[in-house]
Amino acid sequence: MLLYIHVPFCRGKCRYCSFVSRPFDMGQVEAYVASLLLEIRHWGRKLARPKLETIYFGGGTPSLLPPWALARIMPELRRQFDLDAVVEWTFEANPDSAVDGPYLKSLLKYGVNRLSLGVQSLSDTDLRFLGRPHDAGQALTAYGLARRVGFKNISLDFIWGLPGQREAVWLEQLKAAVKLRPEHLSCYGLTVEAGTPLAEDVAAGGVTLPGESEQGRMYVRGAEFLEEAGYLQYEISNFARMGFLSRHNSGYWEGKDYLGLGPAAVSTLEGVRHENPSDLREWGALVRAGKCGQGGVALTDAEKVREMVMLSLRTAKGLRLAAYRQATGRDFIKDNEGLVTALRQNELIRISAGHLRLTKNGFLVSNVILERLAY
Repeated sequence: MLLYIHVPFCRGKCRYCSFVSRPFDMGQVEAYVASLLLEIRHWGRKLARPKLETIYFGGGTPSLLPPWALARIMPELRRQFDLDAVVEWTFEANPDSAVDGPYLKSLLKYGVNRLSLGVQSLSDTDLRFLGRPHDAGQALTAYGLARRVGFKNISLDFIWGLPGQREAVWLEQLKAAVKLRPEHLSCYGLTVEAGTPLAEDVAAGGVTLPGESEQGRMYVRGAEFLEEAGYLQYEISNFARMGFLSRHNSGYWEGKDYLGLGPAAVSTLEGVRHENPSDLREWGALVRAGKCGQGGVALTDAEKVREMVMLSLRTAKGLRLAAYRQATGRDFIKDNEGLVTALRQNELIRISAGHLRLTKNGFLVSNVILERLAY
């Protein structure tokens, strides 16, 4: 199965971020580590030291965890879980907290073999707008340092669709990124999430994002450019050189079992889903009471089919039509005959080799398509 560990600390909240995170505080970090160790032991016992395929430290900012915290967490993972078959161990980092060579080397020694750097932009102006705690120079320094200490699998995150950004500007960003030769790139469109400072600025008219047509050109032309540069698009927002797609995230899209540890982390094990409390104290109390995983909800057959369709259509492989028939006893194309015809005529989907796939233009409007499909 897959293991995800949520680290809920950041130096500060970025203006666009709606993830569960809080300002870094050493006292809270100590409480977090103590609770996480208990949660690791709980699941190790409950699942009888299960075998893991991938591990992913996400956040928040995992690279803010002090060395003493890693020295307690990493060995406990090895004691409580079977890591012999782990093929990918990802650790997210922000550039400002990833410029410590000994720290990065320690990650490699613990078994981490993939680093995901939250660069977001190589423009200092954009980084200030986003509220990021680093500048472009730190991003380049962190990347170079990670290479020198021995990381052979590095992913870089970027955001497109920023105020004032146009297709040509976005392509220049991608050209600079490609020159670095990372193994993986994640490129996300800027999303205005309710309750964030960005949402307030947009509502007040202080920030204007690029229009839909401009954003469409950025997305499609950017994806084409990356594929021309040797980065295959395997999911709506993700591109990788051959052999370097994210095994962990692909596991989610393929419907594999996953265990989530830490506040707000979600798990799905044998068709049962549960979510940890997002509040650090509430999560800690739950863990100390030995109630991890209680109150889970079994997914219905309809929910499983819906997730299979939605997740598979996010990927370049698309939906395997035989899998849909096996799960439902129905024909997906007949269930959606009129819509499928319209989508094919508008070149938003392709059907071949037993799969229905979204095209790049289809990815761009995937939310609308998914809302209209019958499962």
